Amino acid sequence: MNQTSPGPQTGADLHYQQALAQGQFLIQRCGACSHAVFYPRMICPHCGSDKLAWEAPSGRGTVYSTTVVRRKPEAGGDYNVALIDLEEGVRLMSRVDDVAPDAVRIGMAVQAKVLAREGGSLLVFVAQGGRA
Repeated sequence: MNQTSPGPQTGADLHYQQALAQGQFLIQRCGACSHAVFYPRMICPHCGSDKLAWEAPSGRGTVYSTTVVRRKPEAGGDYNVALIDLEEGVRLMSRVDDVAPDAVRIGMAVQAKVLAREGGSLLVFVAQGGRA
C-alpha cells in the first residue's frame, strides 16, 4: 500500500502552525460577519468573505464530547480525545492533558495550553482552575 505524505503547509495553515511553534494559539475572526473561525482558512465558511484576521482567543472552553483511546502501556497507555467548544464559538478536537483519560467529562471547563515537544508544538487543554 502506498502512503502519500501531506503536501507542504501554505497560507492560513502555515501561519497557524508557525504561531503555535512560537507558543501562541491563534484563531481567525471574519471582518465581514464577525464569526470566529477555526481550523484556519482562506475564506470565511459563514459568509464567504476573505477578510479573516488573526486573534488570540481566551483559550477558555468546555468539553462537548470525549472518548478514551485504549493502548497498551508499552505504546504510551490510554489517552482521551475531546471536542472542545471555545468561548469564541468554535469547536475543535484536542485532548485534556492533566486528568486521567476516563475522568474527562462533558461540560468540564478547560483552558488551552500550547505544549512544546520534539517535532512541533501541540494544542492541548487542562482542567480550568485545576491540575496542570
